[in-house]
Order: sequence, then C-alpha cells, then structure tokens
Amino acid sequence: MEAAGYYSNCKKNDGICEGICDGEHGSKAVLSMSRLKCALRGFDLRALLFLLIGLPIIIFVIYVHGQKVTYFLRPIWEKPPEPFTVLPHYYSENVSMANQCKLHGWKVRETPRRVFDAVLFSNELDILDIRWHELGPYVTEFVLLESNSTFTGLEKKLHFKENRQKFEFAESRLTYGMIGGRFVKGENPFVEESYQRVALDQLLKIAGITDDDLLIMSDVDEIPSGHTINLLRWCDDTPEILHLQLKNYLYSFEFFLDDKSWRASIHRYRAGTTRYAHYRKQMSFWQTQGGTAASAFGINDFIFKMKAYSHVDRIRFSYFLNPKRIQHVICKGPISLTCFLKSTRSRRSSSPLGPIPSTFSAVHLPAYLLEKADQYRYLLPGNCMRESD
Repeated sequence: MEAAGYYSNCKKNDGICEGICDGEHGSKAVLSMSRLKCALRGFDLRALLFLLIGLPIIIFVIYVHGQKVTYFLRPIWEKPPEPFTVLPHYYSENVSMANQCKLHGWKVRETPRRVFDAVLFSNELDILDIRWHELGPYVTEFVLLESNSTFTGLEKKLHFKENRQKFEFAESRLTYGMIGGRFVKGENPFVEESYQRVALDQLLKIAGITDDDLLIMSDVDEIPSGHTINLLRWCDDTPEILHLQLKNYLYSFEFFLDDKSWRASIHRYRAGTTRYAHYRKQMSFWQTQGGTAASAFGINDFIFKMKAYSHVDRIRFSYFLNPKRIQHVICKGPISLTCFLKSTRSRRSSSPLGPIPSTFSAVHLPAYLLEKADQYRYLLPGNCMRESD
C-alpha cells in the first residue's frame, strides 16, 4: 500500500507542458503566461502560417478565379451527356447526287427541298457576308432577326439595318425582322436570348416556312459547308434533326481548336414542334465539313461582343477589355482557361491548355473568303493583326 501523501490536481500530461503545474506557487500573471507559452508550444507552426498567410491567398484566388474552379469541378457534380450516334459523311465533287444519297442510305429526290437559313444577328457583318455567300446557292430564304438590345440589356445599334446595302445580293430572298429590347437590369442574359429566339420562330412563319422544309439553326459564325446543305436538300429519308460536326477555330481560321463543335443543326421543319434553339436536340451527329470562327472580329467589335453576349460573367475585370491585351491574346492564340475547364464537362476533352499552335492551311475554307482575301485577310492564317475602328 502506498504511503499517505498530499492531493494533487495535476492531470496526466504529455511532457509538452511539464512544469506548468508547479507554477501554482507563482503569481497569476506568470501562470497565465506559462499556460499561453504551453498552448503555443503545442501548436504546429506550419498550421499557423497556413491560417495567417495561405488561407487568405486561397480565398483571394477563389474570388478571382472562382468560375474556373467551378468549371474544373463540374465533372464531379454534373453527369456528362450521353454520347452522340455518329453518322459518316461521304462527299466528292465528282460523285453524282444519286450515288451520294445512296452511300448514306437515303434516296434521291426528284426536286430539292426548300432551305431556310435563320440567324440572330448582333454585329458580325464580315462573318455574315461570308456565310451567306457560302450558303447562297442552296438557300431559298434568308431569315435574320436583330434587336436594339444585347442579351445583357445594353443598347446597341441596328448594325444590319445600317449596312443592309452591303447585302443586296440576298435582298430578294431576305426576311428581315427587328425586335425591341426589354432592357431589364440585372436579368439573366439567357432570358433575353430566349425571348429573341421565340421572336425568330414567329419570323420564320412570316418567311413562309412549311413542313419538311430544311431549317438551318446555328449562330452566324457556325457556317456549314454549302455541299452539305445541298446534299440534305436533295436526299429523302434523312433524319428529322441532325447536329453538324464543325471545326472549331478561335479568333480566326489560323487557330484550329478541335472538331467537336455540335451546336449547329439541320431540321426538317414541323409546324407546332420545331422551335429555334441552340442546344442539344437529337442523338445523331453528322461528321461534315464547315467551321465556326469564334470571336472573329475587329478590336472594337471584339470588345462590344465581350460585353454583350450571354456569358458576360466571365469578364471579371476591366483590363480584360484593354485593346492592347486583346490584340496580344489574338496573335498568341491561347485558349482561355475558362474554355478549357468548361470542356472538361465531357470528360473526354482533348482541348489544349495554353497557346493553340497556328495552322497554315486554308484548304476547305469558304470559297468567298479566299476570293475576298484582301478584304478579310485578318481571318486567314498569318494575319492576326486587327484594326481598331
């Protein structure tokens, strides 16, 4: 049996604060300082530095690049869409239309379908000129709607109306419409975009579209090849809806990104069913020719478009709109980190991170672009410098 002794309130210790209990005979101030020293001695210095320095840096980075972080994590919380059913595309200028239709499992028609090309227009005058000349031989009616409002609610000029004389070649086949903006402050830009697309549905009816006519649904810069449209108008038993695989170019036809663009689509029109939209509507994906030249503008138009389109939330800082910075980015040809991370949604993206290598091939570009090379040189490989209006 242990000998009797005095009672102690010292708890079991791990050696870090050894001796603190003996400080009970000292003053309260000394004891308090000793306990503080004990607490600091038991705290990891690296953890302290992380809290004081690292954590504020992380918060700042998330504030600046928060959208990129959410895009990067998108594959975790969002299930990727089902893969397309890819259809092969056969074409040669020396093969008859009957044989081309047969190769696709379709029948040739006695007469071609009517074709309607409908677009929402902002300020892409050069690209529209190239588009309409590429598709002109095969289109029955051009349908164009513009507004005095951007999707973000900014007031804008009616650029097409002011430059309509430039498109006299299409005047006899043009249905033009103008819709007034709603100018709702703070509204999601996609609401205004949807409002304008509904108006375009009505304009198509005014243009005289009927069942089984072909309707091209794509942005102005998503340009299908003319021979693709010609094939679809001459063949029977084609799918009701076809998404077109176009080549993605960034800033001009010099910087080829990938061939995964799918938003452009061709519809066999059905009254009461077909709605003009810019999202996935069908599983069929047709490997075809054509391209989309995103952000192919002059400097001032580039700045306007950045402030006007539906994804304006990506313009986080005013220096993004600096003309010198924009010119530098165009000539370097980088893909923004935002675009790259957004593409990870598919989990099969092969998009590069960093500068896109220049391509020096101008093969299979719209013929009119090459015919007017002096006028549209900035869109061709090796000519990245833009003029400020």
